Amino acid sequence: MKQLLIDTNVYVAFKRNVPKVIEMLRQAECIAINTVVMGELLAGFKGGIRETANRKELDQFLDSPRVDLLVLDESSADFFALVFNNLKQIGKPIPTNDIWIAASAMQYGRTLATLDSHFSYIAGLSLYPALERIQP
Repeated sequence: MKQLLIDTNVYVAFKRNVPKVIEMLRQAECIAINTVVMGELLAGFKGGIRETANRKELDQFLDSPRVDLLVLDESSADFFALVFNNLKQIGKPIPTNDIWIAASAMQYGRTLATLDSHFSYIAGLSLYPALERIQP
C-alpha cells in the first residue's frame, strides 16, 4: 500500500478533497502517476476553463519529494501485451489507456489506486481496496 500508482480519477478525487482519498495519499510512502495519467489530466485541463491553474497545481503535486512520474518503455509494452491478451482471453475488455496504467503499475511493482472496478479483471495487479465505491 505504501508504493502507489494513482489513476486519473484518484487525482481528481484528491483535488476535490474526498476524505478517503486524502487519507490514503497521506499514508502512502510514495505516490506515482504515469505518462498516460499525465496525458489524461492535461487533456482534461485543455477542455476546461482553469487550464493554467490546474497545470500549476499538477506541477506542484509532481514537485513533492513523495511523487514520481513513471515513464512507459519497452518493458511497459511487454506488460501491456500480457494484460491485453489475458483480458481478451477472459472476454473482459477495458479501455486501452487503463491497460497501459495497469501495465505500468505491474512493471514498477506499485499498488494501483483507482475508482474503476474493471481493473479487478486483471490477474496479478495489486489494487488498493474498495476505492471504486467512492465518487469523485
